[in-house]
Amino acid sequence: MSYGKAVRDELRVPTRELRHAIPQVYAGYKELHDAALAPGALDARTKELIALAIAVSKECDGCIAAHAHAAVQQGASPEEAAEAIGVTFLMNGGPATVYGPRAFAAFGEFYAERASRTDGRPPAR
Repeated sequence: MSYGKAVRDELRVPTRELRHAIPQVYAGYKELHDAALAPGALDARTKELIALAIAVSKECDGCIAAHAHAAVQQGASPEEAAEAIGVTFLMNGGPATVYGPRAFAAFGEFYAERASRTDGRPPAR
């Protein structure tokens, strides 16, 4: 079962339609997104891992897919993703034991895809 690509694919068309209906709202959200995830005292990789953990706590499959992909793009390792997800067990209890594996599976999908594009080597940090 796919928890990354399938969720992103499922949301692509309705998201596009809503974005066309309320473009200014999406533009404002993009500004907030870009500002919040820009490197600062915390690097972008760490921020994406935080976002992934929050996505698990909020039980949001679309957020999980987006931030699992972004964490891979920022060079996060499976070990880092697993530990970030593990913190959600502490903070969110039982529901995190359901959404955490989904997040780890989504991360794994994107990680494997990126690794296959880099000749089998893990993504660079």
